[in-house]
Amino acid sequence: MSHDKLRIGFIGGGNMAQAIVGGLLQAGHVPSLISISEPQESARRRLAALAGGLALGTDNAAVAGSADVLVLAVKPQVMSAVLPAIAAASRPDGQLVVSVAAGIPIATLAAAFGSAAAIVRIMPNQPALVGAGMSVLAARTGTGAACRARAQYVAETTGKALWIADESLMDAVTAVSGSGPAYFYLLMEVMEQTARELGLPADAAAAMVRQTALGAAISAGSVGADLAALRASVTSPGGTTAAALAVMDQASLRETVRRAIVAARDRGAELGRSVR
Repeated sequence: MSHDKLRIGFIGGGNMAQAIVGGLLQAGHVPSLISISEPQESARRRLAALAGGLALGTDNAAVAGSADVLVLAVKPQVMSAVLPAIAAASRPDGQLVVSVAAGIPIATLAAAFGSAAAIVRIMPNQPALVGAGMSVLAARTGTGAACRARAQYVAETTGKALWIADESLMDAVTAVSGSGPAYFYLLMEVMEQTARELGLPADAAAAMVRQTALGAAISAGSVGADLAALRASVTSPGGTTAAALAVMDQASLRETVRRAIVAARDRGAELGRSVR
């Protein structure tokens, strides 16, 4: 079956589900093949605005019973409440279960869906909402190539996707790419505020910082790009960039960022244990 003919069901219709549904629609997926169960009427209205023909409702079991790919897009803390009815539903043979809920391990899903279930975890990030996301996938052992391809199809509708073989690294993934956009937003926020303090008009400061960040990201976009070399190419000895970087080095910016990412990893692991 070609991917655009798959029946894809979503349990939960919040922001991430809306981003994925929007990506599927842009990829040419037929709206009538997408079903979403979402209890909030406001979220269902936002989904309905994406395209006519989407199957919207509140019956989790009905969605689970009709999907070739079942996407669990609920908050981690409510996963335990929705899993029993979904897992007990009569579901299609060969169904792929995809979870985008942070911190819920494959073992928890396997305990609910059974020993034969194909399961993939996806860790997306917030830029998925604008089609520029970074999604990282991990599959349950025994999940076949066809199901992996289906999961990648879903993930790539919102940006780039890559696989990791060791699910235990998902907490590190969360700390780097899941939380990562906030780190860049903070730096941009500080740069924009300082630009205004230096006398630049607010609109000019905003435009300069955002375009500079975008340009730097595009320059670094190739996986093989040498970030140290890119930094050096902007840094003339004794120049303005060197003066700025010297202050950052004196403030131990590298160690601060390292500690921040490790703290995010550790907190992710802690939260994961609390919802299992």
